[in-house]
Amino acid sequence: MSNKIQLAVHGAAGRMGRRVVALAAEDKDIQVTAAIDHAENGLIGQDAGLVAGIAALNVPLSAEWPGYASVVIDFSLPIAVDGCLARCVAAKMPLVIATTGLQDSQKAAIAEAAKLIPVVWAPSMSTAVNLTMKVTQQITETLKNVTGGVDIEIIERHHRFKADAPSGTALRFGELIAEKMDGDVKHVHGREGETGQRTRNEIGYHAVRVGDNPGEHTIVFAMMGERIEINVAASNRDCYASGAITAAKWLQSQPAGLYNMFDVLGLS
Repeated sequence: MSNKIQLAVHGAAGRMGRRVVALAAEDKDIQVTAAIDHAENGLIGQDAGLVAGIAALNVPLSAEWPGYASVVIDFSLPIAVDGCLARCVAAKMPLVIATTGLQDSQKAAIAEAAKLIPVVWAPSMSTAVNLTMKVTQQITETLKNVTGGVDIEIIERHHRFKADAPSGTALRFGELIAEKMDGDVKHVHGREGETGQRTRNEIGYHAVRVGDNPGEHTIVFAMMGERIEINVAASNRDCYASGAITAAKWLQSQPAGLYNMFDVLGLS
């Protein structure tokens, strides 16, 4: 019997799901055993490998869930996450949630599910993004009481098709930075008109939607007379798929609990 991790991909016909299937198929430790998508998808029944643009895997794209998988990666849509979560809880399957744009109620449901199964949930699966998040926390810790104050702005760029703004990753940057600031933090989304002078404990967010940009975030720390700009950018979507696979390999041996990419990468 194979010792490989049996991976189920939820949202396997989507842009990210296809890349997860393709990269997982190249991993010697993983066997893609299920590729799940909506029943009305016109590709249902076709080989998941061919759908992903690689050789056939003898795994059909299906709306049916497997009875078992070592771990599930969800790269679907917010509307599909609830059903995925319920299936994984019922079958006691570890779950990596890489879908973004979730509602607060869904995040609460994820926290409840994590009492029963191991779950990794993060706004970004990118290794580079998560390392950058850690660095921005360290910078904030050092600069928060600098003479004259520090102004922090987050600028994110994504493709024209992205439905939510600002990105979940940008919001997570803001949350992590706010944890290291003193006092109440004001989160400001864009500026227009007579806004008045910028307040000291403020984090600004700006969303840009252009072309096919797969994801880029710039964090600006500006002081009087100098500034730091940290930029992290994806050149294609494989960094997100690769990160999700890394998370899946780590998660399948963990106990029930809610984890993030800091845990996966040993940054906590």
